[in-house]
Amino acid sequence: MLKTISEKWRMEFPKIKNLKVHQITSDAQIIVGNGIKVLKINDEYLPFLSETHTLEKFPYVMVDMGAVKFMCKGANVMRPGIKKFSEFEKDSLVCVIEESHHKFLAVGKTLVSSQEMENMEKGEVIKNLHYISDKFWEIGKTLS
Repeated sequence: MLKTISEKWRMEFPKIKNLKVHQITSDAQIIVGNGIKVLKINDEYLPFLSETHTLEKFPYVMVDMGAVKFMCKGANVMRPGIKKFSEFEKDSLVCVIEESHHKFLAVGKTLVSSQEMENMEKGEVIKNLHYISDKFWEIGKTLS
């Protein structure tokens, strides 16, 4: 499992002996180990939003404060709300950060590349897959 995550995320993880897999729904699991927490939804492995050191290794988009309440209800990221961003390819995992306190709000999958996005004025840029206050976030806070 860690090998799969390492390949998908293009980052190395130390060997972890005691991985615990918590079945949350029929298609979702939270995987917890020493220094790692991963949300698996279907075949997608997402860094859990509490894992700041892991999230910092991913590309990001920074959204304005007007987008925050929509993000925390599961809305996708729209182009007008994006203020700053790093480079990313289409279909990449990215973290969504809010602009005032630089807190991680969500993890999503990009619908366009950062180059394509630069030329957009409106439209969806990121599909929101895991966000602060979703059911996984609430359950994940109780797992260690």
